Amino acid sequence: MKKKNVLKSVLILAVAAGTAAFTSTMEKKINIEESTIEWKGKKVLGSHTGTINLQDGHLEMEGDQLTGGTFTVDMTSITVTDLEGESKGKLEGHLKSDDFFGIENHPTSTLEITSASNKGNVYDVTANLTIKGKTEPVTFELIMGESAATTTLKIDRTKYGVRYGSGSFFDSLGDNTISDTFTLDVTLKF
Repeated sequence: MKKKNVLKSVLILAVAAGTAAFTSTMEKKINIEESTIEWKGKKVLGSHTGTINLQDGHLEMEGDQLTGGTFTVDMTSITVTDLEGESKGKLEGHLKSDDFFGIENHPTSTLEITSASNKGNVYDVTANLTIKGKTEPVTFELIMGESAATTTLKIDRTKYGVRYGSGSFFDSLGDNTISDTFTLDVTLKF
């Protein structure tokens, strides 16, 4: 009887060890030089666009299934692409100031994927986004390809203390009102 229990225990351990070997988490490193983040912010009388760089990042995979990931964005790299000269410099400086992203005290932002469920190559992702030291959950769809993943995120900046020009917090802004949400179009190359 004891031999049977010992054999069962050994068999269970072997199956568990074998299963663990096949379901181990692998990090898929992001190529930050080839990846892109393009932002768009809207105001009453138009919009502005620009880019921002990834500092580092990886996706966590179990086999071919996305299970997590962590990304760091270099907030000091924010640029404006729809303006030139003095106007471009002024807006970039303002975006880096405490009115917006306060890069002197908050040089990076992070996104950490907490869950992902797939429908083919499209994942419904939940993540924690940290901007200016404030962390809030966000949800988005991530499309996975062979060598890249893409997504569009809509971010409510006011949840992160970025309230400059927000009609939700200030009255009588008129044509100077800036939308509370901005959009990030992200392409992650790996």
